[in-house]
Amino acid sequence: MKTHLLVLVLCICAIQMFYSQEDDGVVSLSLPVRNSLTFNRYSINPTFSFVREQNKYISFFNKREWVQFDDAPLTYLGSYSGRFGENIGAGIGVFQQNYGVLTTFGGVVNFAYNVRLERDSNLTFGLNVGAYKSGVNTGNVITNFDDPSLQNVPENFLLTINPGINYGLAFLDFGVSLNNLAVYNFNSSEMIQDNPEQSIQGHLMYTGYMNTRGFFDESKFSGLIKSEFKKDETVLSAMAMLTVPKGIWAQVGYNTVFGVSGGVGLNITSEIAIEYNFEKALGDLDNFGSSHEITLAYRFKNRENYDYSSGDEVTGLISGNKRKPRISKISKEKAEANRKSSAERKARLAEEQKAKEETDAQAKLLAEQKAKEAADVQAKLLAEQKAKEAADAQAKLLAEQKAKEAADAQAKLLAEQKAKEAADAQAKLLAEQKAKEAADAQAKLLAEQKAKEAADTQAKLLAEQKAKEELILNPKDDLEKSMLALAQQTEDSKATQNELLKQFDDIVEIKNKDLKDLKEENDLSEQGISVGPKPFKSITAENNALEAIKSDLDDVIKTRTDKIKKLKDLYDDKFQADTITNDVVLLHYKKTIERLQSEQIKATDARTNLETRLEDIRIATEFERRRRIKRAAFDNEEERFSQDRAALQNIKQTTNQVSVPLRSEDFDFGEEQSSNIQILENVKNVDDGYYLIIAVHNDVDKRNDFVKKVVASGQSDVDFFYDINTSKYYIYYKKFDSIEAANEGLKSKENKPYNEKMSLVKIEN
Repeated sequence: MKTHLLVLVLCICAIQMFYSQEDDGVVSLSLPVRNSLTFNRYSINPTFSFVREQNKYISFFNKREWVQFDDAPLTYLGSYSGRFGENIGAGIGVFQQNYGVLTTFGGVVNFAYNVRLERDSNLTFGLNVGAYKSGVNTGNVITNFDDPSLQNVPENFLLTINPGINYGLAFLDFGVSLNNLAVYNFNSSEMIQDNPEQSIQGHLMYTGYMNTRGFFDESKFSGLIKSEFKKDETVLSAMAMLTVPKGIWAQVGYNTVFGVSGGVGLNITSEIAIEYNFEKALGDLDNFGSSHEITLAYRFKNRENYDYSSGDEVTGLISGNKRKPRISKISKEKAEANRKSSAERKARLAEEQKAKEETDAQAKLLAEQKAKEAADVQAKLLAEQKAKEAADAQAKLLAEQKAKEAADAQAKLLAEQKAKEAADAQAKLLAEQKAKEAADAQAKLLAEQKAKEAADTQAKLLAEQKAKEELILNPKDDLEKSMLALAQQTEDSKATQNELLKQFDDIVEIKNKDLKDLKEENDLSEQGISVGPKPFKSITAENNALEAIKSDLDDVIKTRTDKIKKLKDLYDDKFQADTITNDVVLLHYKKTIERLQSEQIKATDARTNLETRLEDIRIATEFERRRRIKRAAFDNEEERFSQDRAALQNIKQTTNQVSVPLRSEDFDFGEEQSSNIQILENVKNVDDGYYLIIAVHNDVDKRNDFVKKVVASGQSDVDFFYDINTSKYYIYYKKFDSIEAANEGLKSKENKPYNEKMSLVKIEN
């Protein structure tokens, strides 16, 4: 069964890759490199080998899609691409793709040329040219039904052209590419028409840097939005990537066909990098499982610093190199200008030094002359100084005396000032203390007043609440009494209803666990692992208990629902008949009814959900039980073979040839067979070869009846075999080793009544 499902899935995938029934094996060029903004970007748009690129790479890419299935799509891609000049980007890649029974192998050549319009304005033209072989790998064909086209599918050699253009600004890029614009088939010497993978693709990309601190400082952010317009569908996708200067990057994406993706990458060194991406299908492709892709790349260091590129210094986790400042061509020109200016300054300084020496000699002569004049003046000053010192000494004595008197007076004033300041400070402290005490007293009074007001308010609320409860719990008329009784009865039955729902849920969980145990037992049995017997329990008793709980639960839900409805009717009567409106009672029962109705809806939904879940478990359990029975039948295959051989021998020994020839109407040929060759694989106890089948039955009695009539008609070498994959018996009497001999035998069949619906079956073990 698993083999049939795999064949079906791969056939569905293959149908999308074929152009028409006339060109079996012709596959469009469609590399699944869509989740990375770091490596192999030229597969997204031919200009991306140049746009925002600084380095050249050698990369090895592997992607396995839909890993849930065997022989799922598998892609290998090795390429060398990147920036090769100020205006040139290029790349070359070799790839192989396996799509189950389909396979392609070939290469892609990329070239991109840029025209700089202004300082931050670039127009880039790109072209991808792919050449590859495509066809069907018949060695991977697994089928139990005939498909003649698989025997005559040729290999095809194709050439495809994919042009593109991109216009870039400081942070934004806009572009368009034409995927599979022209595909030429060298085998048929014609252009491929009605190519489903031919499309117009547009994109918008943003590239910027984060201005922050710490680990994410100068991190680069890239975002890409892409639309692909095909003949029968439109595919939208978006991708975002964050690159940290430490050499780590992460990216996420979404595609309307292939689902969501996420990936991480890191620079192991400044040259070696690795990237991993995960893709999860959604919607109709969800059952196909996830996809994984990994890229290993080597980055060539570039000594040039090109314009219209990131220009980021590449670092690795184990390189230990610090990031160097980025130096543009403009910066280099400034450095050259600074060197020339420095040389001119040195020459000017040398000339100034010769002139300075001459000036210093002249200054020295002037200084000696001035020193002599200064000595004469100094002698004169000394004489005057001595006279002045004597006068100063006398004046000093007078000054000291006056200063002492002034100091004493000043000290007295300071003492008086300090005493006054101390008195003022003490008075200020007393005033502040009295003001604080007055403020504290005022605050205390306000607090007590607020507390009293709050207590009064609380008491008022309690009194009002008590009055409301009194109105509700002590009804004044029969209508209100009935409403109170119904409300209390409904509240009382809530606990019983919840307990029954819990018991229902517990039994559902028990049955779910039994299902899991049965599935585990079957899985282990298929792996050849025996499981010990489970403790016996009565399924009948369990089901009887479940039915009792369901019955009680239905009764409680119905009774409670009826009481809520009756309570609602009484409320409506009270609302319409009450001439003096009692807002408190009516509002209470209005809210109560709304709450009870909401609770009952939830209980009913829970009951329905449990019933639905129980039915799902029942169906799954029945499937697992049949699976166990089928496994037991498979284990008895050898016993079946022995019984079949004994039955055939008995028929041949006990059946006599009839005197009156039988007609074709006397034979039940069983299941109608195709006129094409049918291929059966893994048929036990049967040799490979081509068998002329005269009847097919899945019932033992019908098989035996047909064999007896063949033996009675004179064909004593009749035989049969059993195919467990189709659960059918194939009856024959001739076997050939080649297709040519088998076809001759089929054409020259004798005019026997049992040969009327003869067909050809090939056994491949």
